Amino acid sequence: MILGMPISIYTLIHVVLSLIGIFSGAIVVLGMLNAKMLEGWTALFLATTVLTSMTGFYFPSPMFGPPHAVGIISLTVLALVLLALYAYRLAGPWRWIYVMGVILALYLNVFVGVAQAFQKLTFLRSLAPTQTELPFFITQLVVMVIFIMIGTLAVRSFHPETE
Repeated sequence: MILGMPISIYTLIHVVLSLIGIFSGAIVVLGMLNAKMLEGWTALFLATTVLTSMTGFYFPSPMFGPPHAVGIISLTVLALVLLALYAYRLAGPWRWIYVMGVILALYLNVFVGVAQAFQKLTFLRSLAPTQTELPFFITQLVVMVIFIMIGTLAVRSFHPETE
């Protein structure tokens, strides 16, 4: 039981939040690439991604590990994104801090999704049973390169004040 729920229900909620975060984050990033601020999608992305990171800490774990580190990094980045958007209204350097924060938060969600896919899907697990094998490394490297490219384009494209 986690927070009074069977672990299977808690896990389902965590996964659904994560998938909604990834989907809505992709829409937010597409908006950025078109210099558009999609307020509703952004709020959904931020809420579900914060909740995904927070719920991750409640899973049983014998010690501090990589999932905890990713959660701390994600929540720190999301705090900066929230400050940039709601407190500083994307003024000055807060625009690119916001863009890079959204990209990094989405990347971390996808990074964990890829890791989970290699753990849970039989055909991927057979390629990288310990997640130290080349197929896992190459997959994560490709995902990272894609996010770096998208992040670079988004910083250049996202100027919502010029709409």
